[in-house]
Amino acid sequence: MDDEQKKREEADNILINDAFQHLIDTYSASRHRKKVDIITKAFNFARQAHKGVRRLSGEPYIMHPIAVAQIACEEVGLGSTSICAALLHDVVEDTDFTTEDIENIFGAKVAQIVDGLTKISGGIFGDQASAQAENFKKLLLTMSDDIRVILIKICDRLHNMRTLASQAANKQYKIAGETLYIYAPLANRLGLNRIKTELENLSFRYEHPDEYLRIEEKLASTQASRHTLFDQFTAPIEKVLKSQGVEYVIKERVKSPYSIWNKMQRKHVTFEEIYDILAVRIVFTPKERDNEINECFNIYVAISKLYNIHPNRLRDWLNHPKANGYQALHVTLMSKQGKWIEVQIRSDRMDEIAEQGFAAHWKYKEGGEIEFTEDENELNEWLHTIKEILDDPQPDAMDFLDAIKLNLFASEIFVFTPKGEIKTMPAGSTALDFAFSIHTFLGSHCIGAKVNHKLVPLSHKLQSGDQVEILTSKAQHVQPSWINFVSTAKAKAKIQAILRRDGRQIQKQGEEVLMSFLKANDIEYSNTVAGVLAAFHDIDKRDDFFQALGEKTILLGESDVNELKGKKKRKKVPNLQSWKKYVPFLGNSKSGKDIGEERQLFVVPDKFNRKKPIYITDDNITQYKFMHCCHPIPGDDVLGFIDNKKQVEIHKRSCPVAAKLKSGYGNRILDAKWDMHKKLFFDATIQIRGIDRIGLLNEVTQVISRQLNVNIHKVNIVCDNEIFTGVVDLRVHDREDMKKIINNLKKVDGVQEAVQIM
Repeated sequence: MDDEQKKREEADNILINDAFQHLIDTYSASRHRKKVDIITKAFNFARQAHKGVRRLSGEPYIMHPIAVAQIACEEVGLGSTSICAALLHDVVEDTDFTTEDIENIFGAKVAQIVDGLTKISGGIFGDQASAQAENFKKLLLTMSDDIRVILIKICDRLHNMRTLASQAANKQYKIAGETLYIYAPLANRLGLNRIKTELENLSFRYEHPDEYLRIEEKLASTQASRHTLFDQFTAPIEKVLKSQGVEYVIKERVKSPYSIWNKMQRKHVTFEEIYDILAVRIVFTPKERDNEINECFNIYVAISKLYNIHPNRLRDWLNHPKANGYQALHVTLMSKQGKWIEVQIRSDRMDEIAEQGFAAHWKYKEGGEIEFTEDENELNEWLHTIKEILDDPQPDAMDFLDAIKLNLFASEIFVFTPKGEIKTMPAGSTALDFAFSIHTFLGSHCIGAKVNHKLVPLSHKLQSGDQVEILTSKAQHVQPSWINFVSTAKAKAKIQAILRRDGRQIQKQGEEVLMSFLKANDIEYSNTVAGVLAAFHDIDKRDDFFQALGEKTILLGESDVNELKGKKKRKKVPNLQSWKKYVPFLGNSKSGKDIGEERQLFVVPDKFNRKKPIYITDDNITQYKFMHCCHPIPGDDVLGFIDNKKQVEIHKRSCPVAAKLKSGYGNRILDAKWDMHKKLFFDATIQIRGIDRIGLLNEVTQVISRQLNVNIHKVNIVCDNEIFTGVVDLRVHDREDMKKIINNLKKVDGVQEAVQIM
């Protein structure tokens, strides 16, 4: 061994030993039983198993399991069983050791958790869509046996996100997309607020680096004014709390960059127009633990005498906590500076549960080591719902993920049964959702409901406080249209399962049609053949293709044989409309007349390097499909997606469709970059609102056409009681043009808002 190698090994050993010592120090300072020996044994075992292996970042591989264990211990508050499982979580996956070896050395519990983590390795997803769904099902099934599996998986994902810089850009989009689509909502559902926020911010940072930096800079530049507002606002509150003898801490909570950006996109507002960037958190230690809810209300009464209260912004999660265990009282007050400020009142116990989730519940119970056997009704009910979906899951990966996400994201409402029992439902639930939540039979035979003793249809949306009675008929059957007005995962899953059962007979007939056709043309059947024909007829799923054949909405012919035997000819694009199906831009003249007659789409070859970015230029732009779901133009953060025909779709990275693609088909994601030189024009639409006056429309068109030399395609302005709303269709080169136009329009007297819309 040469000197250079020795030095590197010594440096590695110091790094590893320091990280492990930090873990032991953190664990020893916690309330858990002091099982340092078993943790040390797990560390030594994992260190030996991963010896000589390095991560992409260059550091020894063992640093990753130590970091995951550190997060599990310090940030989630888990005990020795979880710490051992975290240290060992990659051993079975990456080395020759088996789950049986782990069980023999560390016991059945650690082995069960490691086994659960091994089954869902490599993110949720493998290479194929079906494997992705299967892995996610395994994750959820294992989670319902022992919640620690998903808690450690979230810790694992957090460390991977913290070290994402070493990955290629297409991998970054895949991992960040999965994180936003699945892991952040899971963390939120389990009450891990701090981790959820960090996962969202890290995903945002890698997907939209420029936007992230811009918001970080704005937060830094407005920090001093926020501090001043916070000090002035809280000074009278501190005075009154001290006079009442309350033991408290007042914290300044600043909205995260991702939350700010999300709100800017959702509400079409600028950073300066977001009023709730600052919130105030009062965390108190109750004099009596049993009386903490009353003490919350006492603080609320005291501060409501100091400031005016927003009448519609009182949120009481004390008596009915959120499904993830969150408890607090939120009130919005008008400060003396004329700004609304939200105040969150919670006890130290509630605060810890808000940040650390369900794991923190056990700190306030007797005993040391956390055991997940307590009867946590909300969590158990949620896991029960997940199990029900798993009993009859959708065959398609993305449908399955969508069903689960409905349960992860929804905020809650409280409704009552006819007997007065309270039931928690996701916001937006309908009477039919409520029927399925009680029993599948009730849902499938539901004909209507009585809400607060009034007759309503199945599609009626429920509100908090409604009392609901379901009406049924044995003659009723599940209708395909029902899927459009249910919003809960359980109802959607059950309706789809029943419809699938009804549709299987037709699909079977479709399969028989296909088999006869292939046999007549001397072609052997395979899933690939069915997939190629489905794609040829613009159908995404094989089952839908069989259904169409069975219903005779598709008739197979000579063109299908040519497609399978590779004899198809390249199609000419007959006119502007069909050419523009995937091309939301015009030629290099404003009239858009010099578009080429023939368009050849780029087909990704088998040995294509997916780690390298594709560059979209003025010359090759016609080779890619620009999707109408998000209407990307130069300057947008975009990515490429290899579709079933091996052609490349271009999406905005923030597009909802792209979010599903990143999560479900991550191996098909490409990094895409613009290399445009203002030759082509792209369609764009701006919405303007403001106070009407004589000559306003003329001034708006002057700004766009004369000052900026931009071609206006169409203008539509509606005025109602001196307030106008206008939509302007333009042709621009890129995002930079759009920003310039919007900024100039905002300077026009009377224009209050100017935003780009799809």
